Amino acid sequence: MPNFWLWYASLLAYAFLYIPLVIVVTFSFNDSKLNAEWVGFTLEWYHRLLNNTDMLLAARNSVLIALTAASIATVLGTMAGIAMHRYRPRLLPFMVFTPVAMPEILLGVSLLIYFLNSLKPLLSTVGVEFDLGLVTVIIAHITFCIGFVAIIVRARLAGMDESIFEAARDLGASPWQTFRLVTLPLILPGVIAGALMSFTLSIDDFVITFFTSGVGTKTLPLEIYTMIKVAVTPEVNAVSTLMMLITLAMIVIAGRVAPDVLRAKA
Repeated sequence: MPNFWLWYASLLAYAFLYIPLVIVVTFSFNDSKLNAEWVGFTLEWYHRLLNNTDMLLAARNSVLIALTAASIATVLGTMAGIAMHRYRPRLLPFMVFTPVAMPEILLGVSLLIYFLNSLKPLLSTVGVEFDLGLVTVIIAHITFCIGFVAIIVRARLAGMDESIFEAARDLGASPWQTFRLVTLPLILPGVIAGALMSFTLSIDDFVITFFTSGVGTKTLPLEIYTMIKVAVTPEVNAVSTLMMLITLAMIVIAGRVAPDVLRAKA
């Protein structure tokens, strides 16, 4: 295919992907309740968001879930990535990467069944009340975020010279000193990138959150879904624009901290 047609096809594909996003951002500043025509510039819809208590509660929950899930997933994913690179166990990659490859709806339904049919009866036998809520959402998000962190850390380790770690051990460093003084500083960009990516995936997730949140637990994606049941209002455009900016900022920071992240070299 000539280069002209290749460029033409690429531009059409990118236009199909990004024009809807541009429309959402543009109409978030439109001084009209209708997403039909542009009548003037306004920040009214962003001002209303700041005074919407339901939306603020949902935003607080989303940030809390994302920070907790990203923190725990980063620790566990880093340990898994190092173990897969150093010891090459047969079952660990299957266990870590399966939640990443599994369809979200299947993972959400599986976790829902596990929480209600296994974990809840087990905890009730020891007198602990357990129900769907923020805790179950955090556990679910940790489950699928671990794999992404492990992939990034493993890719970071794959490009390093093993003689560096052997030299540290030959000089008398204990395994903990080797990890703290040599391994961790070298893989730190990958760890930070994994944490940022986990935060982004968690704060954007809808499907798994929908199945594991229970009644009354609100997050930003769930609140947006509730709002669009009535109509796609300018407030929906405004909150979508803010979430888009947060997501893009996290991806850009992750790419700057560890450029090989976006190349997904596993």
